[in-house]
Amino acid sequence: MINPPRPARALRPALAFLIFCLLAVPAAPVSAQDGTGAVPENASARGFGGGWDCDLGYGEENGACVEIDLPENAYATGRSYGPGWACRHGFRERDGTSCEEIFVPENAFLNSSGHGWTCARGFREAQDACIEIVVPENAYLTEENTGTGWLCERGYVAVEGRCDPIAVPENGFLTNAPRGALWECERGFVRDGDRCDAISVPENAYLDTRSGGPGWRCERGFEAREETCVRLIVPANAHLDRSGNGWQCDRNFQLSGGRCVLGR
Repeated sequence: MINPPRPARALRPALAFLIFCLLAVPAAPVSAQDGTGAVPENASARGFGGGWDCDLGYGEENGACVEIDLPENAYATGRSYGPGWACRHGFRERDGTSCEEIFVPENAFLNSSGHGWTCARGFREAQDACIEIVVPENAYLTEENTGTGWLCERGYVAVEGRCDPIAVPENGFLTNAPRGALWECERGFVRDGDRCDAISVPENAYLDTRSGGPGWRCERGFEAREETCVRLIVPANAHLDRSGNGWQCDRNFQLSGGRCVLGR
């Protein structure tokens, strides 16, 4: 094995003196801003993990705990971040140095957070005030913060700030829909302008308003022709289709000249 080169004999005394000087210098006390080192005045040792925290009302500064300058109407938060204080209920921070009282206008109250206000029921916010909501006849107050603040009673519709009665024709009913049709016709009737006309159901048919057609549909085995239902004549080798109002050839047969013939 090759031994590493040794320092020259002339350098040995100087190196030894340098090591002696480094060992002779006393170590400076550790005082960091992260809660380590000796516990300073107005601080308490942590219950676990070691270190310390400043007492309530004091903030850490250069390894010491100095008293926080609390503005009027503020309280110490005990948090290590931020200014270390917050404004009391009913006050808000101003310029990061003071707490000013929140102005609550007439007909309003402080909200639960204590940092703002809300208009009382029956009033709505307008800039820095609460103005009364004028509820027209046949209307009632809502709990919504947007819109007019009121809705019309059932059977009425909002028109230019008032509630006008909805004209429901005979054999019709109110839909209670917030938009769209205000009324619809009863079953067995169809809308024609502002009235509800009775649906004339032909023989061998039944009411069916879902299809958007005349309001009726032929029974199974019948097909619609103008305003009547005519019985279907199903040829040999054929059967009623899925709708029941038409027919189709059986499997392996094809339509030819109104008949179902064996396919090739």
